Amino acid sequence: MFALQEKGAATIHRFSTLSARLHRVNARVDHILDEALELPPDERSALTVALLDSLEGSDDASITQAWRQEVRARQAALRAGEVKPVSWMEAKARLSAL
Repeated sequence: MFALQEKGAATIHRFSTLSARLHRVNARVDHILDEALELPPDERSALTVALLDSLEGSDDASITQAWRQEVRARQAALRAGEVKPVSWMEAKARLSAL
């Protein structure tokens, strides 16, 4: 549920998959997610990297590394002005329209 970037159908598919998973989480995680989504894009990116770093010891370390690289690439694109963030409401509306 990070800011949607104009990256095409693959990105939208990833977000719709993530959205489906997030619907199954408990109320505490929903609350934390709501709070995180209120953060500015750079702070959300930093939070994402920190959360991924906390999973470093997991069996999915290669996946974690790939996501960390993806987050950093998206953060760099955002800072360079190559993409524009959208509000959570707009992202949610786009996902609902799929």
